[in-house]
Amino acid sequence: MHHARGERPPEERPPDEQPPSERSERPKPKSRRLPRSVRERQILDAAVRVFAEHGFHQAAMDEISEAAGISKPMIYAYLGAKDELFVACIRREASRLIEAIGEAVDESLATDEQLWRGLRAFFEYVSDNRASWTVLHRQANIQGEPFSGELAEWRDRAVALIASLLTRATAAAEQPVQTEQMEPFAAALVGAGESMMDWWLDHPEHTADGLSRRLMNLVWMGFGDMLHGHRWKPS
Repeated sequence: MHHARGERPPEERPPDEQPPSERSERPKPKSRRLPRSVRERQILDAAVRVFAEHGFHQAAMDEISEAAGISKPMIYAYLGAKDELFVACIRREASRLIEAIGEAVDESLATDEQLWRGLRAFFEYVSDNRASWTVLHRQANIQGEPFSGELAEWRDRAVALIASLLTRATAAAEQPVQTEQMEPFAAALVGAGESMMDWWLDHPEHTADGLSRRLMNLVWMGFGDMLHGHRWKPS
């Protein structure tokens, strides 16, 4: 079959130059379906931003849907209604924070270095994830159950991590301290860290490194003396 000069045969033409009948016969490329884990991450990322900005009650599922680029029915199917979504946000952000602190603590280092690295990881993580901390601490704290219960679980995990670290610090002391005896000190340190972090959100001119150094000095200058048997006693 002959073709006019300069005209390409149909098999060599790009798709947009093919005759309509031939284009319609070509199979359409299949749309790529994202894995559930990716969809959930997109939803949670968007939800954390919206909850942090507006608070739980004022946050709208429509806005979360728009920010995530995922329909509301799909959000409900994956993570449930708004209260369930908020719980999922708290759990994920708490796990990420604990993991960041745990990964920074190298058990081969001296205990003070371990504690310092853990505190610095705490402040650096929140510095890079302000919305995460706002949801985890400020929002969850004021909403009551079940959200405050989720926050209490995060505190328990943080206290257990630090109590274990402080217990290892006394292993070589004349009077080693058991983990359960360290829990009040660990709880005090977690509370101090939360309070300083909350203060920092209103005073962003300070740095993560500077604040973690201050807290380390406050804690270790006293705890370090305890390791050597020095105790303060009332007169």
